[in-house]
Amino acid sequence: REGATILGAAVADDIIGVILLSIMISVVNQAEGKTGGQPLWAVLLLQVLFFGGTYLVVKWLAPYMMHLSERLLTVASPSVMAMIICLGMAAIADYVGLSGAVGSFFAGIAVANTHRKETINRSFIPIGYAMFIPLFFVSVGLNMRIDRLDESFVFVIVMTILACLTKLVGCGAGAYLSGFNFNSSYVVGSGMIARGEMALITAQIGYQAHLLSSMYYSDVITVIIVATVLAPFILKHALVKANEVTE
Repeated sequence: REGATILGAAVADDIIGVILLSIMISVVNQAEGKTGGQPLWAVLLLQVLFFGGTYLVVKWLAPYMMHLSERLLTVASPSVMAMIICLGMAAIADYVGLSGAVGSFFAGIAVANTHRKETINRSFIPIGYAMFIPLFFVSVGLNMRIDRLDESFVFVIVMTILACLTKLVGCGAGAYLSGFNFNSSYVVGSGMIARGEMALITAQIGYQAHLLSSMYYSDVITVIIVATVLAPFILKHALVKANEVTE
């Protein structure tokens, strides 16, 4: 039950975080005059329409396109169709002023809700781990600065503590209010700390949109790494406590 709650909350957390990031990018682009002269309300309206259209893609269009791909006489046609959905949604997201990564994220959700999910996973995982994932981490590392980390040591420590406590206390309190006992709430809260991959993507998008300076970007990446390393130890302690009570 705790694991299912963590997975559900993680998905909701990612989606809400992407939406808030998109709004922030729109506000900054408007302030810097990068919206092509369009007023902020028009840009936000386009983005609302995008998210509304995303629901239609997840619910109807993606399943239909994946079913259509089975009739195509091409090699790995379901994987090709999944790539078309991914690139298409990324292009639309970029057109309405969002990051292309936002469109790709929702394209992944759309394809994951089709019966071809396992086929796409088997096709994309080797390509991802052989090329795209290493390149992503290289791009993260290339933008980092470590020459001034000693000056921001206190900042990194404080932010790491806050990163752990906000998940631990916030998510744990939510679980407790939802009917979990204290130890199960502790498990849920500690399980939500290890969210490094989406946090890295968010930081990267924020840096590219000039929401983060190079110095703060490096500090944020360091906080994400340290919090992700600490998370398994906190979760292990929570599971040990929960098992002691059960026994």
